[in-house]
Amino acid sequence: MDRLKNKVAVITGGNSGIGFATAQEFIAEGAEVVITGRNEQSLNEAVAKLGTKAVGITADVQNMADLKQLAKRIQKHHAKIDVLFINAGISLAAPIDLVDEEHFDSLFDINVKGAFFSIQQLLPLFNEKGSIILNASAVVHRGFAGLSIYTATKGALSAMARSLSTELVDRKIRINTISPGPIETPIHGKMGLSQDMKNGYTQLVPMKRFGEPREIATIATFLASDDSSFVIGEEIVAGGGVGTL
Repeated sequence: MDRLKNKVAVITGGNSGIGFATAQEFIAEGAEVVITGRNEQSLNEAVAKLGTKAVGITADVQNMADLKQLAKRIQKHHAKIDVLFINAGISLAAPIDLVDEEHFDSLFDINVKGAFFSIQQLLPLFNEKGSIILNASAVVHRGFAGLSIYTATKGALSAMARSLSTELVDRKIRINTISPGPIETPIHGKMGLSQDMKNGYTQLVPMKRFGEPREIATIATFLASDDSSFVIGEEIVAGGGVGTL
């Protein structure tokens, strides 16, 4: 249980769902963790549950002023970092005729722009042999009506990871992507999915269920650890068969 011993990990959007479960796994494997989120109250509640190995920093990934201050705020607690899990993101559904500029910009600002500049701003803090993990989505491998813009943002993350892997390999920093299928997280409530809609979605999953956050967190732990030292620029699809079967 010490695969991440002496490592410092930053998790954006770490106060709930996959991010919180990953923080728990990282800590269980010996890491010290910094989680970020937009909601100070939920962030504080998450840190209280995680214990003394966790620190919370309120930051909005779509706010460049927040991102430009993030490295300095992290350095108040840790001089260097070893792992960055880009998990913060939103999912909004709309058919093409109802997509407006606000819908489009919100998704790209948080899911893509926020991801890119989070990486850019935190790169100076990285130790050698660092690991960056991007949370994309299995929807990029299967078309779903109403998710065109969301899918485009997640496809952009996968492409970004491959390109940045080439750019950062000489700095001994690995970048990989996890593409989850439907996971039991608060994001579905924010999307307005009813139980009937979730049941219908479940039928599209070959395994006939939603995944659990911990099932993604264990993959993130593998990619964060030295167990994946020869894995770079790769995508691990964990979708219960969505997009692969």
